[in-house]
Amino acid sequence: MVSTLGVAVVGFGWMGRVHTQAYVRLPHHFPQLSVRPELVAVADEVPGRADEAAGRYGFATAVRDWQEVAADPRVQAVSIAAPNFLHREIGTAMARAGKHIWIEKPVGLTADDARAVATAVAEAGVQGAVGFNYRNAPAVQTARAMIADGEIGTVTHARVRLFSDYAAHPEAALTWRYERARGGSGVLGDLASHGVDLARFLLGEIAALTADTAVFVPERARPTGATAGHTRAAGGELGPVENEDYVSCLLRFASGARGVLEACRVSVGEQNTYGFEIHGTKGALHWDFRRMGELGVSRGTAYQDQPVSTVYVGPGHGEYAAFQPGSANSMGYDDLKVIEAYHFLRSIAEGTAYGATLDDAVHSATVLDAMTRSAERGTWVNPG
Repeated sequence: MVSTLGVAVVGFGWMGRVHTQAYVRLPHHFPQLSVRPELVAVADEVPGRADEAAGRYGFATAVRDWQEVAADPRVQAVSIAAPNFLHREIGTAMARAGKHIWIEKPVGLTADDARAVATAVAEAGVQGAVGFNYRNAPAVQTARAMIADGEIGTVTHARVRLFSDYAAHPEAALTWRYERARGGSGVLGDLASHGVDLARFLLGEIAALTADTAVFVPERARPTGATAGHTRAAGGELGPVENEDYVSCLLRFASGARGVLEACRVSVGEQNTYGFEIHGTKGALHWDFRRMGELGVSRGTAYQDQPVSTVYVGPGHGEYAAFQPGSANSMGYDDLKVIEAYHFLRSIAEGTAYGATLDDAVHSATVLDAMTRSAERGTWVNPG
């Protein structure tokens, strides 16, 4: 028997739209799910934005104040896609109101914020999912299984990269993302948080690290109106960029493996260059988000001059079969969020956590805080 679940979305910028579209598509890709999302409410403080969302997607109610969502008895689950500085307040309030939450990373400005939300979720007995979407790629799921099965031997070293150009233009508006008070960290929270989650998901806990950060575009123009995504603001009053554009980090894993994590939001010529290279004593794995359905694999007994082949993921790899019937058919970013929505609603239906959880968010945020301390001190730091 299929039941309905009243859902709401708080914050309707680009990510709020992605969450909404994931809910709409969910029954088509995962018809076996015992619950169906019903779009009950949408909240956004920008005048007219929630009404526009309701008109486009069919939310029953549109409001500007997220607290109306917390008080709405029709709402059983909430997507939180508001700016980072609101994550803790909204996340804890929704959990205490008995709502399951799907919250975007990095879950606040610090590890303390992520812990507060995780604690509220645990105490309320609700489910909490986090937007670490790249782990949902079928190729990444396949890589994890191959590592666990020892197909590349013992992992020796790895590189995780997240390069983007979304902030490369000098006229990019000085939005909340560049402010410490509202955005917290810069590329650490935005991209490196994904890198930390991928590293932990594939290779286990990080025992120690040393990091370096830099700001390459020190000033930007303040926007004159509401913004969404990465808008420009040529001619506006200039203000300082308060958080980092770039981070590089050396990692030591609890397993003994070594790693390098590098992220940048101002990399001209790099559009969503996200991926990893993982080397073991008997082989290697390579993945590039821009070729999401391909996994580079080297394995065998040759060691020297051992060839690399390309595996095209297909049915049987992760949740691929919910989207395409045969190998090498392309999937996209939004598909990963549909998988995330599936894990979230399945967790609610079964009372067991699936996918990335608030615990994963706390671990990621703890590592990010350690990177900040390391960059300030110029020393190795233990994330614990």
